[in-house]
Amino acid sequence: MLLGGAMILAGCQYPAHRVPKFDRAAGTDAAAMRQVDLTNRLDPSFLHPATNLFTLGPGDKLELEIVGEPASKTTTVVAPDGKVYFDILPGIDVWGLTLSQTKSRLEKELARYVKEPQVSVLLRDVESRHIWILGYVQAPGIYPLSTPMTLLEAISLAGGGLNLSSFRQGEAFGASDELADLRRSFVLRNGKMVPVDFQRLLTTGDLSQNIYLQPDDFVYLPAATAKEVYVLGAVNEPRAVPYKQGMTVAAAIASAYGTITGAYLQHVAVVRGSLSHPQIAIVDYKYVIRGMAQDIALEPQDIVYVPFSPYRYLTKYAQLVVDTFVSSAAINGGAKLVGQPAGTGGIFIPVGSGVQVLPPISPPPVH
Repeated sequence: MLLGGAMILAGCQYPAHRVPKFDRAAGTDAAAMRQVDLTNRLDPSFLHPATNLFTLGPGDKLELEIVGEPASKTTTVVAPDGKVYFDILPGIDVWGLTLSQTKSRLEKELARYVKEPQVSVLLRDVESRHIWILGYVQAPGIYPLSTPMTLLEAISLAGGGLNLSSFRQGEAFGASDELADLRRSFVLRNGKMVPVDFQRLLTTGDLSQNIYLQPDDFVYLPAATAKEVYVLGAVNEPRAVPYKQGMTVAAAIASAYGTITGAYLQHVAVVRGSLSHPQIAIVDYKYVIRGMAQDIALEPQDIVYVPFSPYRYLTKYAQLVVDTFVSSAAINGGAKLVGQPAGTGGIFIPVGSGVQVLPPISPPPVH
């Protein structure tokens, strides 16, 4: 709900694809909610398993044996430098090789010492490729990705999402489990949200949303009952702040210790609802803090984003806000999983994920 103005959805007086201009003299209310539809077309290739074969990396566990020599049978791990050490051989580099290529390389190297050797190579454990399944599933965690795996298979691997029945059973035993919010569930890949509609996938069984996962993907199902507002962008401490009844944009930004130098205050965004079909309002925060415009009342799970520069197109701006939100949610979810605060040196974020962990900014001193 807006203070001093009606909420406007699709078909409002301003073109949905353009960020509206503010005109206080004319009485224009630019801070109205507008529906935008983000690109919601999945790449068709995401619905098919990768054609490239599994390749080895550090941490993968192999069982090696020279055929006909049972005493040579051993289990070894690919070292951090990508090498394996087997029998009389020095370290042999296998990083990036398939199992078949590894077998050929080991046989070639052993041929220097043994006549026509045959080596058995079996993959026993995968540690070089993982996916993250986080949030409100039965068993959130980091899982190996040794074979092609769909999104449904991954959620099943984590025990499935917390449904209404399990939630009520948990309540009966005093548990505090919460339902997953399918509107805001996402897959993060290379720093971008993959446009999967979790509601269609998990509620109606729409397999057109059942993508194959890739190494370092983040699958995240947030809590449906979370009472938080997410303040991101050019503020002193981007974070989720507890929602309080009547909270406004100004109060949320103050809870993040205010804006930083270089923030573009005229185009503060409030994003609400589904990540694929969000509503967005543009707030002239400069007018708000000067008392020249009324503030906007927020709702739980709203995203408040303070930009560094002006934006011309609503859809592109909303996409930026959503991508920033999902990256932040993945970092926070990963931090909770490993039991460390986000931003500390101990949390591991895969290189391929596109997610970066920055050290937290210390809040300004209170005078």
